[in-house]
Amino acid sequence: MKKLQMVDLKSQYEKIKEEVNASIQEVLDTNTYINGPLVHQFQADLEKYLGVKHVIPCANGTDALQIAMMGLDLKPGDEVITADFTFAATVEVIALLQLTPVLVDVDMNNMNISLDGIRKAITPKTKAIVPVHLFGRAANMDAIMEIAREHNLYVIEDNAQAIGADYTSKDGSKKKVGTIGHVAATSFFPSKNLGCYGDGGAIFTNDDKLAHIIRGIVNHGMYERYHHDVVGVNSRLDSMQAGVLKAKLPHLDTYNKARQDAARKYSLALGVNPNIWAPTICESCDCHVFHQYVIRILNGKRDGLLEHLQAKGIPCAIYYPIPLHSQKAYADARYNEADFPVTNQLVKEVIALPMHTELDDEQIKFITDSVLEFV
Repeated sequence: MKKLQMVDLKSQYEKIKEEVNASIQEVLDTNTYINGPLVHQFQADLEKYLGVKHVIPCANGTDALQIAMMGLDLKPGDEVITADFTFAATVEVIALLQLTPVLVDVDMNNMNISLDGIRKAITPKTKAIVPVHLFGRAANMDAIMEIAREHNLYVIEDNAQAIGADYTSKDGSKKKVGTIGHVAATSFFPSKNLGCYGDGGAIFTNDDKLAHIIRGIVNHGMYERYHHDVVGVNSRLDSMQAGVLKAKLPHLDTYNKARQDAARKYSLALGVNPNIWAPTICESCDCHVFHQYVIRILNGKRDGLLEHLQAKGIPCAIYYPIPLHSQKAYADARYNEADFPVTNQLVKEVIALPMHTELDDEQIKFITDSVLEFV
């Protein structure tokens, strides 16, 4: 059996080595390291793939979130609602911009932001909602957009974990996640479903005016060299990373399908055990692209399982061990533990198993047998 890895980027690279190497060599040959042709080609390819009018590449996913909020001209003190159960970058940028983060609980069934939580958190100071498509699963965008329209709020999709997922609206229409809200941010961190070999990110929007503003922000506020029209940052996707992403984008649907197939095999094996909550696999849609495969251990033995798997050479991780409302940086007297029952339960139960495009049946059987052996 191949050595188990949480993410096997080397094996993935071996299959697309010629395309990736050709892209990198093109950058070296042309000496176009910043904003070169490959950046613009990747941008156009991704716009076509997503069916979105504007993709603005940037340096990383955290920058993408920050720049999206800057583009909306949110002011210090404006409240931004987001999920308590997610990676810190989502709330980090809210705090950096001196906006007021408002954390709400998540839904036990899908671990995405609670709709009731959003509704209860809205005040006259609320300006935006940031739903996170956690672990690759689309949040309920129909309901979130309806709430936003009712209260005249912006929706900023945190799509760092779900690129390529489809969202089917209640009217039957389909859109790629990240193209439904007013603006979206994604990350191309190497382990993502579409990852480069360094840092990278992008912002998506169908709003022409907003796209124009954001294009200035990512480049020091310049639309014309040395003319700074808006307050900006230095956040650009370099050409080598764009070349890697351009080579990998045509494979994204195949990569996501491989993740879904692996998740299906995991859930078939693990879902029969009453002590395990395993993700439900939707056979008729692509709403979950499994950036992570996360189960819940219901008998209080999660930490013991972590040690058991590590002892057997099986990499695993806990996403996320501490709620954001309990983090020192984001602690606030406004938060009441009673408002976060689901998040406080999830952090004690969740564990992520290896998930990547190169998992094979032998590896999955060894992992699931090892989980069941302990649980």
